[in-house]
This record gives sequence, C-alpha cells and structure tokens, in this order.
Amino acid sequence: MFIKDLSCISAQQTFDESFFEGAIIAKTGNRYSAIEPGYGTLIPAGLLRRMGKAVRIGVGTGLPLIQKNPDLDGIILATANGGLEDCLKFLNQIVDYNEGTLTPTNFVQSTPNAVAGNLALMSKNTGYNATHVNKGLAFEGALMDAFLLFDEKKARSLLLGSIEEISDYNFNIDLLAGTWKKDESSTETLLGSGTSGTVCGEAAVMFVVEDEESENSVADIIDVDQISYADESKLSEKLISFLGKNNIDFSEIDTVILGYNGDSRSDHWYDWILENHFPGSAAYTYKNLVGDFPTATAFAVWMGAHILTGKKMPDETKLSKELHRKAEKILIYNHHKGIQHGFILMSAVSQSTKSF
Repeated sequence: MFIKDLSCISAQQTFDESFFEGAIIAKTGNRYSAIEPGYGTLIPAGLLRRMGKAVRIGVGTGLPLIQKNPDLDGIILATANGGLEDCLKFLNQIVDYNEGTLTPTNFVQSTPNAVAGNLALMSKNTGYNATHVNKGLAFEGALMDAFLLFDEKKARSLLLGSIEEISDYNFNIDLLAGTWKKDESSTETLLGSGTSGTVCGEAAVMFVVEDEESENSVADIIDVDQISYADESKLSEKLISFLGKNNIDFSEIDTVILGYNGDSRSDHWYDWILENHFPGSAAYTYKNLVGDFPTATAFAVWMGAHILTGKKMPDETKLSKELHRKAEKILIYNHHKGIQHGFILMSAVSQSTKSF
C-alpha cells in the first residue's frame, strides 16, 4: 500500500512546514489541544459554525486531499472517541428539553462515522465508506480494511485516516481512572517524569493510499499486525512472525518509531522492544509533542512517511542519533494502555519524486 498524499492537524504546527523547521510549541498540563488552521473557503461558513471539533478537523484535513485526488474509490477512517462530545450534548438535550423538539445538529454529528459521512457528502464520493472504532487498534483495523480492499481488487485509491477529539466527559472519566497525569508536566519533561499517567491529545491524520507504486508515491506501508493481552514472550513471538512473514530481518529495520508517553507503568514495553530487538536502530517518539490518544499510530505513520522522504525530524522526537543516510525501513510499535499492541511496517519507495 503506497502513500501518495498526506495531511495532519495536531497539537503542533503540522498542517504546514513549521513542524519540520523547529517551530515546536511547548505544551503544559495534561491536555494537548489541536492547533486548527484557518479553514478559509474550504468549508462554507454556515457549515463550519455547526460543525463539532471532530468533524471540523477531520473535514479540514481530509477534504483538501480529496479535492487534489478526486478519483478515490472510498473512505476508511478510524476513531475511538470522535463524535463523543456531540453525542453527549445531544443526550443532555433530551433531558433538558424533556424529549421535546431537539436540534438535529448534535444528533447528526454524534456518531463516530460522522466525519467519513461528511467527507463523502461534501465531495460526492459514493464509494466504500467505513469507520473503525476498536479503541487503541482502530487505525490498525482501518489499515487492514484497506489492505483487504486492495487485495480483492475492489479499490485502487482510498482516503485513509484517523480522528480523535478531547471530549470533556471522556477526559474526566479517564482522569479519575488514572490515565492522565495529575502533576504538572510539559513537552520537555513528560518522557522523563517517572510518574504514572500521560497527557491527552487530539488529531486528524489523513492519507491518500494506492494499491500500486507510482511516481507520486512517497512511502510504502508494507504490512500491519496486532495482538492484545500479550506478555513479553507472546509479543516477541508476534514481532518475529510479523517480520518473518514479510521476509525482513531485524537488522534491516534501520528506524523505529515508539509510542513513549511518559507513563511509568507502561513505558517499559518500549524500553524492552528497543533494547532487545533494535539496539542499533535510530529511534523516534512523538507523544511528548502531540499527546496520547487511541489512534496515535496514525501520527506515527505520518511522521514515518516524512522520515522516509529524507525530512529532518525535530530534536524533541529523537531518542537516539539520526541515521547518516536516508531511512529505508521503519517499524512503528505502539500499545494502548498496555493491552492492545500494534505493529506497522513501512519502507521507502524506489522512484519517489515527491517531498512534503
């Protein structure tokens, strides 16, 4: 599966080139809100006013890609909490108005597939349309869906991506459950905090992917795999099987992108993977800049695609020294709350002429 085009709205200035120019925005606290660009004429003002944040950033990220690539065969998105804020607003209205006449705005944006639906309606795309909502493996599920469509020759080009928003309701529940940090932290201190919990983030990440390589391809997503409720032994077996299935040796992985999030209870998974399997690989991280959210691996894929085109990453993402050459093969590993584990394998393409 080949990435042809990509876009990202996150807690950093990733919508333009500022992220790669060292313009890193220092975040504090336990909520890293997305930095939204000016939507200008992209979204009509009347529609924009009624859009919830998940729909707004999802459409703002995905619609420009669709406009540049109008011949898409479908839209596949992933989310765990997208649309939840509008869902709760709608449920509260049922109580407030005693089940009377309710505004339809919150209702139509209250489901996870609202973003995919809006993108399809606004672009008049009548192809395959699906949204995956399986928590921390939702994006991995979306990738598998795309692979199956390509394998069955039912699609040649797709919009693939993820959307997450910070819902006050969900944030407070997770805060009480100990998911988020209660002590003060920042982008500079998060990974070395040594305390439990992490910080909450939100983002919309979109890709145009194709089944065949072309002169516009920027990176190749080779494969994806996942496992839940694994110990170190089972995770190692899964990783060995995953690389073996793709005829790739551990020594060929020159770069790894790991989902360190500053939670002292679960970052040991990344330490173990790095020390036992990839001690000589260049290593990057990202959640210290954009926060943690269930579909954070989509941001890692966005970052990996740029690494494979030779883009220099901000110093804040580097866990080790950069390669002295262009990266060729990248392994992305992330887990969600130490339960759901996902691997994504990427490689450079032979004839890329595109740079972002």
